[in-house]
Amino acid sequence: MDKKLRVGIIGCGGIANGKHMPSLAKIAEIEMVAFCDIIIEKAESAAKEYGSVGANVYTDYKELLKDDTIDVVHVCTPNRSHSYITVDVLEAGKHVMCEKPMAKTSKEAREMLEAAKRTGKKLTIGYQNRFRADSRYLKTTCENGGLGDIYFAKAHAIRRRAVPTWGVFLNEFEQGGGPLIDIGTHALDLTLWMLDNYKPKYVVGNVYHKLSKKENAANAWGPWDPSKFTVEDSAFGFITMENGATIIVESSWALNSLEVGEAQTSLCGTEGGADMKDGLRINGENLGGLYETKVDFGSNGVAFNEGISEEPADVEARSWIDCILNDTQPIVKPEQALIVTEILEAIYESSKTREPVYFNK
Repeated sequence: MDKKLRVGIIGCGGIANGKHMPSLAKIAEIEMVAFCDIIIEKAESAAKEYGSVGANVYTDYKELLKDDTIDVVHVCTPNRSHSYITVDVLEAGKHVMCEKPMAKTSKEAREMLEAAKRTGKKLTIGYQNRFRADSRYLKTTCENGGLGDIYFAKAHAIRRRAVPTWGVFLNEFEQGGGPLIDIGTHALDLTLWMLDNYKPKYVVGNVYHKLSKKENAANAWGPWDPSKFTVEDSAFGFITMENGATIIVESSWALNSLEVGEAQTSLCGTEGGADMKDGLRINGENLGGLYETKVDFGSNGVAFNEGISEEPADVEARSWIDCILNDTQPIVKPEQALIVTEILEAIYESSKTREPVYFNK
């Protein structure tokens, strides 16, 4: 194409540097022309490494939005600001990739969706785990009826001791929650997507602050400060869907469990089942016997061939830019991400009230 899509980055912290900008840099049809962060040094560093010639740097995202030549913006800020920044970007006439979760609350998420519909601009949410090779294979299996009617599923997001101690992860005001909204959101999105079921009936949830108050606790990134640990350390939800299907969500940053794994799903259907506990395993019944198949995503032992393995973030970015260039729908639709946020919110609410939360749709 003659004209490259011009991309702006709002929030130049860990997720922007670890995922968004490196993946965008591999796409020939775009150029990153604007970088914004409340810490100017972060924006300057990002512009130096990833920016086009003459890329602009800002500390106020509203100044970035005044540039009418920008086509796309990636919102990579803490959860609290996802909604109002995204709405402002859409109103400024630009497409938006917003990092997960969609928003702190369902009300804010609905405002984002309404803004996208009102402006006619594209909106997607950063659920890159859909773009893993195992996820895509399993999704196709589900779509082709390989598991039959899936009526029971688990969304896994369990860490034994891996509490993120940097940034604002432990700050309830900025993030809206802990592991449930941080990594539980990935597992739940993956599970709902596999089922293609976005109609919850009611939710029961429990949220715990059991290990967060421990001093000098063992942790992958060093001990956390209990006085700053204002979010949950683990959370669990039980979801009944309108069609009777059951989904269990399990999430933790700190839990005395040896069964760990995140951004995973387990599915049980009338024709077979699948899980991601030890690679992608599919099980079923055939000719009077039970079988289990582990899907190999490697190079199959071909000499001098290491295989082609794209990073999920790269596939996600490529898919997102292609949907803009070709005017198609994004793989991760905002309507789907809204349901994820509504369920997460319901788990938190149920834990507070000790009552089920019903959905009236």
